[in-house]
Amino acid sequence: MSVSVPRGVTLQEIQRPVRDKLDDVSRAMARIVASDMPLVGQVGAHLLAMRGKLFRPTLLLLSSQVEGREGSGKREAGTDKAVTDKAVTDKAVTDKAVTDKAVTDKAVTLAAALELIHLATLVHDDAVDHSALRRGMPTVNALFSHQISVIMGDFLYSTALTHLVGLGDLEALQALTRASTEMTLGEMRQLAVTEPLRFSEREYYDLIRSKTASLMRTACELGALAGARQYGAALGDFGENLGMAFQIADDLLDYREEKETTGKPSGLDLREHKVTLPLIHALREMSPSSRKEVERLFDSETVTDEDIASVVHIVEDNGGFDYARERGDEYAEKAHDALANLPDTVARSSLTASISYVMERHS
Repeated sequence: MSVSVPRGVTLQEIQRPVRDKLDDVSRAMARIVASDMPLVGQVGAHLLAMRGKLFRPTLLLLSSQVEGREGSGKREAGTDKAVTDKAVTDKAVTDKAVTDKAVTDKAVTLAAALELIHLATLVHDDAVDHSALRRGMPTVNALFSHQISVIMGDFLYSTALTHLVGLGDLEALQALTRASTEMTLGEMRQLAVTEPLRFSEREYYDLIRSKTASLMRTACELGALAGARQYGAALGDFGENLGMAFQIADDLLDYREEKETTGKPSGLDLREHKVTLPLIHALREMSPSSRKEVERLFDSETVTDEDIASVVHIVEDNGGFDYARERGDEYAEKAHDALANLPDTVARSSLTASISYVMERHS
């Protein structure tokens, strides 16, 4: 990457400024999905146990603090003095505390609703793909049933939106419903692909913008609505470009990450006959014989580890890995540029560090 971002940063370090608030988000999620119906309670508890790293709520909470709220602290010299200056009246301090609490409460509610909608998309994706595992745990459709999986995804959507209605914030509601529509259309776009090996690079970008980048953009926009409204456009651009980089890195990781048991690439996308950017580029460069080998894999209903390893080598030899990494770096640089005019705060520093985390993560 040519952008100036911290290297080797962990998600825990990025989340440090909002760690307590993320715990509040987890508790809010549990309250939202609580139900008197035992089955809903069971499924909800399972889903909350298998939730991910709360990356999107992290982006939302950090975005809400880019002006230095909630003790995130401005980094410019003299800020501490300004905060404690005798000219600041007791009333002003009290008013600021009330305002900051309102911002935080709103941001936590928005983050909980956002993550539940993200969880709903994963539940529906698992149902569509008939996936048995996610993050090493049984999916809802594997542990309960396909029907329960579909209905529970609907329940997560509806309850999340109901809590948003309770905020009375039409802009936030519009942003999340817009993202939900985009993600749904993205899934339909993917299901409509009948000839995977003719899937174009432009179609790929349109797909990941809908399925992944739209929700990350919305996370940052919601954060702006909660506490940094004047930076909404910049934060939205940051979130979208970060989401694009995130998905490209994820698709590349699918080719390069090795299974612990076999030492070979997992190649889940190839097993499911999904075409992503590394293969899209390699198909333009490979020989006819290599293309026939790829076509054999996509025509086969049963794919072996050897089949996957062979196609992975073809993709690597034809520049697919390098090309995908370069495109991901371009989106990462755009994400970095989007933060250029934001205040120099701890929250902004964490958002900047998240770019490095996205591009360097290994799982």
